[in-house]
Amino acid sequence: MDERLKRQMDFALEIDKEKNIFRQTHISGHGRNENDAEHAWHMAIMAYLLQEYSNEKIDVAKVMLMCLIHDIVEIDAGDTYAYDEEGLKTQKAREDAAKERIFSILPDDQKEKLMGLFDEFEAYETAEAKFAHAMDNIQPLMLNDSNGGADWREHQARASLVYGRQGKTALGSQKLFDEVVDVLIKRNIENGNIKPE
Repeated sequence: MDERLKRQMDFALEIDKEKNIFRQTHISGHGRNENDAEHAWHMAIMAYLLQEYSNEKIDVAKVMLMCLIHDIVEIDAGDTYAYDEEGLKTQKAREDAAKERIFSILPDDQKEKLMGLFDEFEAYETAEAKFAHAMDNIQPLMLNDSNGGADWREHQARASLVYGRQGKTALGSQKLFDEVVDVLIKRNIENGNIKPE
């Protein structure tokens, strides 16, 4: 096997570890905790299905790839719960170190391409990054709602924190924020799953 192919296959095997990173969110129907690979797959499919609601024209293949790679760094860095204020303080440093190690397995051209895409997602500036983030926000929101808000109740989520994170969804899709996000949050506040403050 030539060196390039070996490095590509090594990376393909390495990212299988993403299946072992479990998130706080549970799969629908009150199932087990979702893993990062499932989350990424779900986001990518949602991006394709919901692309017409992006605020701006997007390259949906680029968005889908962003969705698929955005949590690979959690193989080393671990999952940081969206409302874990302490964990969020060290998240960037942990993820930067993981990004360098994991993507360095690849041939240099592919390393640079995927690291660039990861950084674009993190920068939250392009239409594709904004829409990918919208999927990253909506997917667990949808699952939490489908489970009767159990994850929010368990973590005693406050409306200001939920809206703080979910409000950014509007940067990628105002329609999805107005017709999905806001509706689900309000319903879960009314049902006592999210603390009004």
